[in-house]
Amino acid sequence: MEIWMNSLSPYVRVVKIHKSFSLAGEWMDYDHVFTYIEQGEAEFFLNGVKYEVKEGDILLMPPFMAHIIRSTSEIPLIQYIVHFDLYYDEERSSWKDQLITEERKAITDKEMQFASTSPISRLQLPDQIELKKRFLIMQKEFLDRRSGYSLILKGICLELLVLFMKGQVGNNDREGKMTKGWVFIENTITFINERYWDPGLDNHTISEHVGISTNHLSFLFKDQLGITIHKYLTHIRIEQSKIRMIEGTQTLTAIAEMVGFSSIYLFSRSFKATVGVMPSQFMAMNSDISKR
Repeated sequence: MEIWMNSLSPYVRVVKIHKSFSLAGEWMDYDHVFTYIEQGEAEFFLNGVKYEVKEGDILLMPPFMAHIIRSTSEIPLIQYIVHFDLYYDEERSSWKDQLITEERKAITDKEMQFASTSPISRLQLPDQIELKKRFLIMQKEFLDRRSGYSLILKGICLELLVLFMKGQVGNNDREGKMTKGWVFIENTITFINERYWDPGLDNHTISEHVGISTNHLSFLFKDQLGITIHKYLTHIRIEQSKIRMIEGTQTLTAIAEMVGFSSIYLFSRSFKATVGVMPSQFMAMNSDISKR
Protein backbone atom coordinates (compact mmCIF):
# COMPACT_ATOMS: atom_id res chain seq x y z
CA MET A 1 0.00 0.00 0.00
CA GLU A 2 1.16 3.52 -0.82
CA ILE A 3 1.74 5.89 2.13
CA TRP A 4 -0.76 8.42 0.75
CA MET A 5 -3.55 5.86 1.14
CA ASN A 6 -3.38 6.31 4.92
CA SER A 7 -5.04 9.72 4.55
CA LEU A 8 -7.95 8.62 2.34
CA SER A 9 -11.40 9.79 3.46
CA PRO A 10 -13.87 8.88 0.68
CA TYR A 11 -17.12 10.70 0.07
CA VAL A 12 -19.61 8.27 -1.51
CA ARG A 13 -22.00 9.84 -3.99
CA VAL A 14 -23.83 6.89 -5.62
CA VAL A 15 -24.24 3.16 -4.90
CA LYS A 16 -26.13 1.16 -7.53
CA ILE A 17 -26.52 -2.12 -9.39
CA HIS A 18 -26.63 -1.84 -13.18
CA LYS A 19 -27.96 -4.59 -15.47
CA SER A 20 -27.54 -4.47 -19.25
CA PHE A 21 -27.59 -6.72 -22.31
CA SER A 22 -25.57 -4.50 -24.65
CA LEU A 23 -24.04 -1.06 -24.21
CA ALA A 24 -23.67 -0.37 -20.52
CA GLY A 25 -21.38 2.57 -19.92
CA GLU A 26 -21.13 6.30 -19.59
CA TRP A 27 -18.64 8.41 -21.50
CA MET A 28 -17.04 10.31 -18.63
CA ASP A 29 -17.58 11.07 -14.93
CA TYR A 30 -16.13 13.74 -12.67
CA ASP A 31 -15.70 11.32 -9.75
CA HIS A 32 -14.14 7.89 -9.26
CA VAL A 33 -16.16 4.91 -10.51
CA PHE A 34 -15.62 1.56 -8.78
CA THR A 35 -17.18 -1.27 -10.81
CA TYR A 36 -17.35 -4.92 -9.78
CA ILE A 37 -18.49 -7.45 -12.39
CA GLU A 38 -21.06 -9.61 -10.63
CA GLN A 39 -22.18 -11.48 -13.74
CA GLY A 40 -21.31 -11.70 -17.43
CA GLU A 41 -18.39 -10.61 -19.57
CA ALA A 42 -17.63 -7.27 -21.18
CA GLU A 43 -15.17 -5.10 -23.02
CA PHE A 44 -14.12 -1.93 -21.23
CA PHE A 45 -12.54 0.78 -23.37
CA LEU A 46 -10.65 3.09 -21.02
CA ASN A 47 -8.94 6.08 -22.68
CA GLY A 48 -8.55 4.02 -25.85
CA VAL A 49 -7.27 0.84 -24.17
CA LYS A 50 -9.48 -2.25 -24.33
CA TYR A 51 -9.75 -4.62 -21.34
CA GLU A 52 -11.70 -7.87 -21.39
CA VAL A 53 -13.38 -8.46 -18.02
CA LYS A 54 -15.56 -11.11 -16.45
CA GLU A 55 -17.19 -12.08 -13.17
CA GLY A 56 -14.86 -11.36 -10.26
CA ASP A 57 -13.06 -8.43 -11.90
CA ILE A 58 -12.94 -4.89 -10.50
CA LEU A 59 -12.34 -1.75 -12.52
CA LEU A 60 -11.46 1.54 -10.88
CA MET A 61 -11.78 4.57 -13.12
CA PRO A 62 -10.40 7.91 -11.87
CA PRO A 63 -12.19 11.19 -12.70
CA PHE A 64 -12.53 12.22 -16.35
CA MET A 65 -11.42 8.86 -17.76
CA ALA A 66 -13.15 8.37 -21.10
CA HIS A 67 -14.81 4.94 -21.09
CA ILE A 68 -17.21 2.75 -23.02
CA ILE A 69 -18.58 -0.51 -21.61
CA ARG A 70 -20.03 -3.22 -23.86
CA SER A 71 -21.46 -6.55 -22.76
CA THR A 72 -20.07 -9.51 -24.74
CA SER A 73 -21.93 -12.45 -23.18
CA GLU A 74 -25.39 -13.88 -23.76
CA ILE A 75 -26.37 -13.43 -20.12
CA PRO A 76 -26.97 -9.90 -18.77
CA LEU A 77 -23.96 -7.91 -17.59
CA ILE A 78 -24.48 -7.04 -13.92
CA GLN A 79 -22.23 -4.37 -12.40
CA TYR A 80 -21.97 -3.28 -8.76
CA ILE A 81 -21.06 0.41 -9.01
CA VAL A 82 -19.89 3.03 -6.51
CA HIS A 83 -19.25 6.68 -7.41
CA PHE A 84 -17.04 8.48 -4.91
CA ASP A 85 -14.43 11.18 -4.27
CA LEU A 86 -11.19 10.21 -2.55
CA TYR A 87 -11.56 13.14 -0.16
CA TYR A 88 -14.57 15.06 1.10
CA ASP A 89 -14.97 18.57 -0.24
CA GLU A 90 -18.01 20.65 0.67
CA GLU A 91 -18.42 22.14 -2.81
CA ARG A 92 -17.95 18.83 -4.67
CA SER A 93 -20.36 17.06 -2.32
CA SER A 94 -23.16 19.36 -3.52
CA TRP A 95 -22.88 18.19 -7.15
CA LYS A 96 -25.91 16.05 -7.94
CA ASP A 97 -25.49 15.46 -11.68
CA GLN A 98 -22.70 14.21 -13.94
CA LEU A 99 -22.33 17.44 -15.92
CA ILE A 100 -18.71 18.00 -16.99
CA THR A 101 -17.63 21.65 -16.79
CA GLU A 102 -14.27 23.43 -16.87
CA GLU A 103 -14.81 24.40 -13.24
CA ARG A 104 -15.34 20.78 -12.23
CA LYS A 105 -12.26 19.70 -14.17
CA ALA A 106 -10.14 21.94 -11.93
CA ILE A 107 -9.85 19.32 -9.20
CA THR A 108 -6.96 18.91 -6.80
CA ASP A 109 -4.05 16.60 -7.62
CA LYS A 110 -4.84 14.37 -4.65
CA GLU A 111 -8.12 13.33 -6.32
CA MET A 112 -6.03 11.84 -9.16
CA GLN A 113 -3.78 9.64 -7.02
CA PHE A 114 -5.15 6.42 -8.52
CA ALA A 115 -4.58 7.67 -12.08
CA SER A 116 -1.23 5.86 -12.39
CA THR A 117 -2.59 2.60 -10.96
CA SER A 118 -3.66 -0.24 -13.28
CA PRO A 119 -7.47 0.14 -13.55
CA ILE A 120 -8.22 -3.59 -13.33
CA SER A 121 -8.03 -6.16 -10.52
CA ARG A 122 -8.98 -9.82 -10.30
CA LEU A 123 -10.37 -11.15 -7.00
CA GLN A 124 -10.03 -14.65 -5.64
CA LEU A 125 -13.31 -16.36 -4.68
CA PRO A 126 -13.15 -15.60 -0.89
CA ASP A 127 -12.58 -11.92 -1.66
CA GLN A 128 -15.43 -11.94 -4.21
CA ILE A 129 -17.77 -13.23 -1.50
CA GLU A 130 -16.57 -10.59 0.97
CA LEU A 131 -16.92 -7.79 -1.57
CA LYS A 132 -20.49 -8.75 -2.47
CA LYS A 133 -21.44 -8.91 1.20
CA ARG A 134 -19.94 -5.49 1.93
CA PHE A 135 -21.45 -3.93 -1.19
CA LEU A 136 -25.00 -5.06 -0.42
CA ILE A 137 -24.71 -3.63 3.10
CA MET A 138 -23.42 -0.43 1.53
CA GLN A 139 -26.33 -0.25 -0.91
CA LYS A 140 -28.88 -0.74 1.87
CA GLU A 141 -27.34 2.02 3.97
CA PHE A 142 -27.25 4.31 0.92
CA LEU A 143 -30.97 3.74 0.24
CA ASP A 144 -32.13 3.85 3.89
CA ARG A 145 -30.01 6.91 4.82
CA ARG A 146 -30.28 6.31 8.54
CA SER A 147 -28.36 8.38 11.06
CA GLY A 148 -24.61 7.93 10.56
CA TYR A 149 -24.98 6.30 7.13
CA SER A 150 -22.31 8.51 5.53
CA LEU A 151 -19.66 7.19 7.93
CA ILE A 152 -20.70 3.61 7.18
CA LEU A 153 -20.45 4.30 3.44
CA LYS A 154 -17.00 5.81 3.92
CA GLY A 155 -15.79 2.78 5.90
CA ILE A 156 -17.08 0.25 3.39
CA CYS A 157 -15.67 2.26 0.48
CA LEU A 158 -12.22 1.99 2.10
CA GLU A 159 -12.71 -1.77 2.42
CA LEU A 160 -13.59 -2.00 -1.28
CA LEU A 161 -10.45 -0.06 -2.19
CA VAL A 162 -8.37 -2.46 -0.08
CA LEU A 163 -9.87 -5.39 -2.00
CA PHE A 164 -9.11 -3.62 -5.28
CA MET A 165 -5.45 -3.17 -4.31
CA LYS A 166 -5.27 -6.75 -3.03
CA GLY A 167 -6.57 -8.01 -6.39
CA GLN A 168 -3.77 -6.23 -8.21
CA VAL A 169 -1.09 -8.41 -6.65
CA GLY A 170 0.18 -10.77 -9.36
CA ASN A 171 -2.13 -9.11 -11.86
CA ASN A 172 0.45 -7.41 -14.07
CA ASP A 173 -0.28 -9.69 -17.01
CA ARG A 174 -3.75 -8.17 -17.47
CA GLU A 175 -2.55 -5.44 -19.82
CA GLY A 176 -5.08 -3.94 -22.20
CA LYS A 177 -4.80 -3.48 -25.97
CA MET A 178 -4.70 -0.07 -27.63
CA THR A 179 -7.84 0.65 -29.65
CA LYS A 180 -7.25 1.28 -33.37
CA GLY A 181 -8.23 4.80 -34.50
CA TRP A 182 -9.06 5.89 -30.94
CA VAL A 183 -8.53 9.60 -31.66
CA PHE A 184 -11.35 9.52 -34.24
CA ILE A 185 -13.58 7.42 -31.97
CA GLU A 186 -12.93 9.74 -29.02
CA ASN A 187 -13.70 12.86 -31.09
CA THR A 188 -16.90 11.20 -32.31
CA ILE A 189 -18.04 10.35 -28.80
CA THR A 190 -17.19 13.81 -27.49
CA PHE A 191 -19.14 15.45 -30.33
CA ILE A 192 -22.16 13.19 -29.75
CA ASN A 193 -22.15 13.95 -26.03
CA GLU A 194 -22.07 17.67 -26.82
CA ARG A 195 -24.72 17.61 -29.59
CA TYR A 196 -27.06 14.68 -28.77
CA TRP A 197 -29.92 17.20 -28.34
CA ASP A 198 -29.83 18.07 -32.06
CA PRO A 199 -32.45 15.96 -33.93
CA GLY A 200 -30.54 16.59 -37.18
CA LEU A 201 -27.33 14.98 -35.88
CA ASP A 202 -26.37 12.13 -38.23
CA ASN A 203 -23.33 10.14 -39.38
CA HIS A 204 -22.48 12.65 -42.12
CA THR A 205 -22.51 15.63 -39.75
CA ILE A 206 -20.43 13.72 -37.20
CA SER A 207 -17.84 12.51 -39.73
CA GLU A 208 -17.48 16.02 -41.14
CA HIS A 209 -16.69 17.30 -37.66
CA VAL A 210 -14.24 14.46 -36.96
CA GLY A 211 -12.49 14.96 -40.31
CA ILE A 212 -12.68 11.54 -41.99
CA SER A 213 -15.10 9.92 -44.39
CA THR A 214 -18.46 8.70 -43.13
CA ASN A 215 -17.75 5.13 -44.28
CA HIS A 216 -14.34 4.97 -42.58
CA LEU A 217 -15.65 6.43 -39.34
CA SER A 218 -18.60 4.01 -39.34
CA PHE A 219 -16.19 1.11 -39.93
CA LEU A 220 -13.85 2.18 -37.11
CA PHE A 221 -16.70 2.61 -34.64
CA LYS A 222 -18.32 -0.72 -35.44
CA ASP A 223 -15.01 -2.61 -35.73
CA GLN A 224 -13.54 -1.37 -32.44
CA LEU A 225 -16.59 -0.86 -30.21
CA GLY A 226 -18.91 -3.44 -31.72
CA ILE A 227 -21.78 -0.95 -32.13
CA THR A 228 -22.88 1.55 -34.76
CA ILE A 229 -22.60 5.32 -34.36
CA HIS A 230 -26.39 5.57 -34.50
CA LYS A 231 -26.78 3.05 -31.69
CA TYR A 232 -24.35 4.97 -29.50
CA LEU A 233 -26.19 8.23 -30.21
CA THR A 234 -29.49 6.57 -29.26
CA HIS A 235 -27.88 5.21 -26.08
CA ILE A 236 -26.76 8.69 -25.02
CA ARG A 237 -30.18 10.19 -25.75
CA ILE A 238 -31.91 7.48 -23.72
CA GLU A 239 -29.50 7.88 -20.79
CA GLN A 240 -30.05 11.65 -20.81
CA SER A 241 -33.81 11.14 -20.89
CA LYS A 242 -33.60 8.81 -17.87
CA ILE A 243 -31.77 11.49 -15.87
CA ARG A 244 -34.51 14.01 -16.66
CA MET A 245 -37.29 11.53 -15.87
CA ILE A 246 -35.77 10.78 -12.49
CA GLU A 247 -35.64 14.52 -11.78
CA GLY A 248 -39.40 14.49 -12.36
CA THR A 249 -39.84 18.15 -13.33
CA GLN A 250 -40.70 17.85 -17.05
CA THR A 251 -43.24 16.09 -19.27
CA LEU A 252 -42.24 13.16 -21.47
CA THR A 253 -42.93 15.21 -24.59
CA ALA A 254 -40.59 17.97 -23.38
CA ILE A 255 -37.92 15.44 -22.43
CA ALA A 256 -38.11 13.73 -25.84
CA GLU A 257 -37.54 17.07 -27.55
CA MET A 258 -34.71 18.07 -25.17
CA VAL A 259 -32.68 14.92 -25.87
CA GLY A 260 -32.99 15.06 -29.66
CA PHE A 261 -35.94 12.86 -30.65
CA SER A 262 -38.07 14.26 -33.47
CA SER A 263 -41.32 12.90 -31.99
CA ILE A 264 -42.72 11.41 -28.79
CA TYR A 265 -43.61 8.28 -30.78
CA LEU A 266 -40.01 7.70 -31.88
CA PHE A 267 -38.80 8.41 -28.36
CA SER A 268 -41.23 5.93 -26.77
CA ARG A 269 -40.39 3.22 -29.31
CA SER A 270 -36.61 3.68 -28.89
CA PHE A 271 -36.89 3.83 -25.09
CA LYS A 272 -38.94 0.61 -24.89
CA ALA A 273 -36.50 -1.20 -27.22
CA THR A 274 -33.48 -0.07 -25.18
CA VAL A 275 -34.70 -0.12 -21.57
CA GLY A 276 -37.45 -2.76 -21.79
CA VAL A 277 -40.29 -0.61 -20.41
CA MET A 278 -42.20 2.40 -21.72
CA PRO A 279 -41.00 5.87 -20.60
CA SER A 280 -44.16 6.38 -18.51
CA GLN A 281 -43.48 3.11 -16.65
CA PHE A 282 -39.86 4.06 -16.03
CA MET A 283 -40.91 7.45 -14.68
CA ALA A 284 -43.44 5.84 -12.34
CA MET A 285 -40.89 3.26 -11.13
CA ASN A 286 -38.39 6.00 -10.26
CA SER A 287 -40.74 8.67 -8.93
CA ASP A 288 -39.63 8.06 -5.32
CA ILE A 289 -36.00 8.93 -6.19
CA SER A 290 -36.90 12.48 -7.26
CA LYS A 291 -38.74 13.05 -3.98
CA ARG A 292 -35.70 12.41 -1.80
